[in-house]
Amino acid sequence: MADRLTQLQDCLDQLATQFYASLRYLSTHHSSSSTLPPSPYAVPFPATDSNPHQRPDTPTTFAAAQRELATDLVEKVQEIEYLTGTLPGLDKSEESQVGRIRELEQELRRVEKERKAAVGEREECLGVLEEVIGRVGRVKD
Repeated sequence: MADRLTQLQDCLDQLATQFYASLRYLSTHHSSSSTLPPSPYAVPFPATDSNPHQRPDTPTTFAAAQRELATDLVEKVQEIEYLTGTLPGLDKSEESQVGRIRELEQELRRVEKERKAAVGEREECLGVLEEVIGRVGRVKD
């Protein structure tokens, strides 16, 4: 499973995609009726029904789709808020985080010394093993 920052980035990308898809749906499936009464000062424009991509839905279908799109957006935002809340260090001060980093650095140095000692021990054992194998080979000859 991906780390939290990757999950958060994926969610933000998905949210942007959902915003685009929602706006695209709303712009292509709305009815062309005006929401405001006509103004006596309005300049008449040619009809805009020439858009071949516009496929208006029935008002009930359009309203249901709007609710579904809004619900999807809200759920994605809640997921982003949850992931943001689970990021480490949000509830700790800068000093405590710096202290934790120092502790981890000391632990890393200690473990590195242990690793180097283990590598040295392995080299010693390998040398002893080669010696034993060499003796066994000479005994057989």
